Amino acid sequence: MKKEAFVTKAQIEEIAKTYPTPFHIYDEKGIRENARALKEAFAWNPGYREFFAVKATPNPFLMDILREYGCGTDCSSMTELMLSHAMGIPGEDIMFSSNDTPAEEFAYAARIGATINLDDITHIDFLEKTLGYLPKTISCRFNPGGYFSLGTDIMDNPGDAKYGFTTEQMFEGYRILKAKGVEHFGIHAFLASNTVTNAYYPELAKQLFELAVRLKQETGADIRFINLSGGIGIPYRPDQEPNDIRVIGESVRKVYEEVLVPAGMGDVAIYTELGRFMMAPYGHLVTQVIHQKHIYKEYLGVDACAVNLMRPAMYGAYHHITVPGKDEQPCDHMYDVAGSLCENNDKFAIDRMLPRVEIGDYLVIHDTGAHGFAMGYNYNGKLKSAELLLREDGSVQLIRRAETAKDYFATFDCFDIFDRMFPAGNKESNQTDC
Repeated sequence: MKKEAFVTKAQIEEIAKTYPTPFHIYDEKGIRENARALKEAFAWNPGYREFFAVKATPNPFLMDILREYGCGTDCSSMTELMLSHAMGIPGEDIMFSSNDTPAEEFAYAARIGATINLDDITHIDFLEKTLGYLPKTISCRFNPGGYFSLGTDIMDNPGDAKYGFTTEQMFEGYRILKAKGVEHFGIHAFLASNTVTNAYYPELAKQLFELAVRLKQETGADIRFINLSGGIGIPYRPDQEPNDIRVIGESVRKVYEEVLVPAGMGDVAIYTELGRFMMAPYGHLVTQVIHQKHIYKEYLGVDACAVNLMRPAMYGAYHHITVPGKDEQPCDHMYDVAGSLCENNDKFAIDRMLPRVEIGDYLVIHDTGAHGFAMGYNYNGKLKSAELLLREDGSVQLIRRAETAKDYFATFDCFDIFDRMFPAGNKESNQTDC
């Protein structure tokens, strides 16, 4: 599969006149088409809802687009809950899936009416002590342990993950919650990350549906929803085939009718909480080559760094790179593409074959729409870039401005750095917006 940028060289050059590189840019058209396809894929389930994983791309402009397709939000922290609430999202459309959760975050989630997804059996007592009661609806996160496999392929290792209840704890937890007055239940599980196969969701669904039947039979719990969470991946590499969400939805339907319907559970709602699948392919990090270095290897020095996209540095993750305007040229030059952090792992690509690149060329780093900007940080005093939205009509909208030095120093309340940099009367004293 050939990866092509959704912005051209001419568009980038025009955008950069107003918003200098580096910047993240998102494709409204692609986001909408994907959200529509997901909704259609699970339309067979009347209660279906996607709870977008806010941690992937916490931007209200993008979240608002997904809201048009009925998406709620899945939150993992206080600020994500606050963002969702501030956007006017009702509590029934907010899922709070956290771990090692502070009491004040549970209290806030309950206050705004979010559905709480408990990560640990000990959190039952912790939540009750925090609130003084337990909500009428509670979800519990399941971890089956061991390895998760599809056929002979090991997909992930849930047994090594810090999340969720064991099988035994699920049954014990449901009994405790039911005895304490909880009336309605949900089940949640995340067993593998970034799976590029249509078989993952149906297999996960089978395990959770069978567990749900047992829980209902053995505890009498009224199970209202089953949350298949995330895990549907994207093809970061050009040689990977993308998942077909309609095939996935149909396969889950078949398992639903095989397992849940005969057990009298044909009214259970299916939830998902996709982040990467919803946004990653529809985001680019656009950066410009500002240096070339010729030592033991050939280096392209760009104006972005791991602050803008840390997945390659953190995980060794692959992100495809194209050179706008040179799409038809042969990839016959090998480069390391590096940022300016004082860390040797600050590289977007190692030994990457690209067309011949010159200083001033733009690079498009693909599939940064999820866990790209969101994972940014300020190491080395680097500032986060702007986020832009390429609208369907071709216009570009600023949806988050770039950070300034003033933002970086804003939390030094006890150290008036700008007063020291620009003493009163200095002709530059008003130049603090950077």
